[in-house]
Amino acid sequence: MTEASEATRRPPGTPCWVSLMVHSLGSTEEFYTDLFGWEYEPGPGQLGPYVRALLDGREVAGIGQMPPDRHLPVAWTTYLATDDADATAESVRCCGGTVAVGPLDAGIAGRMAICSDPLGAIFGIWQAETHMGTLLHGRPGTPVWNELVTQDTSTVGKFYEHVFGHEAKAHPESSEDFDYLTLRLQGEPVAAVHGVGRSLPHDRGPHWMTYFEVADPDEAVARVELLGGTVVQPPHEGPGGRHATVADPEGAVFTVIRTTH
Repeated sequence: MTEASEATRRPPGTPCWVSLMVHSLGSTEEFYTDLFGWEYEPGPGQLGPYVRALLDGREVAGIGQMPPDRHLPVAWTTYLATDDADATAESVRCCGGTVAVGPLDAGIAGRMAICSDPLGAIFGIWQAETHMGTLLHGRPGTPVWNELVTQDTSTVGKFYEHVFGHEAKAHPESSEDFDYLTLRLQGEPVAAVHGVGRSLPHDRGPHWMTYFEVADPDEAVARVELLGGTVVQPPHEGPGGRHATVADPEGAVFTVIRTTH
């Protein structure tokens, strides 16, 4: 790939990449190959054992292996684009968030940091140089949506507005029982914040959820179970399409969805 140009850079605040850090890279690769048809190529050496997942030769996600002495939660991480990782990291701190890792260079691919918002949800920021993030969209096996699941939308919605310039708009069906914001850039929805109050899983806390497109959520759920994963929420119809929440064999939770086009 060539150096990122202004035309190919994602607008700041756009979800641009998802990655997963696991204990067993090889078995995790096999799980997602069987589920999504992914192939792999080596990623930046600075990140340790790390691969980029490919579909038809196009990058869709990253998977890395934790050092043996690290016992962090295994979870998918959503990265938001920025033109200046250092300035965005400082803005995260100023707005009540935390910068846990970085900013640091990932070889020539770009500059990144791992952060958390004021309520503790972890996310990444990515300043692209040669690695542009997810390059394939809209087909089975690709990430199609990112949603923050948190206690409530009021405080944290303002955080993302201030740091990334999102316009947080209440969902038309929002109510006391349905606390939901859409994060927009230039009028277009790029992500969402779902306030679930006391229904937030105690073992996970606030978190970003990655949605992957599949042709048939029911078949995908059956495949997940066959491959050693678990079902967190069975397939059901929702505003965006039929979807289900599952976990891979190491416990990384994600959602499979057949979107309504």
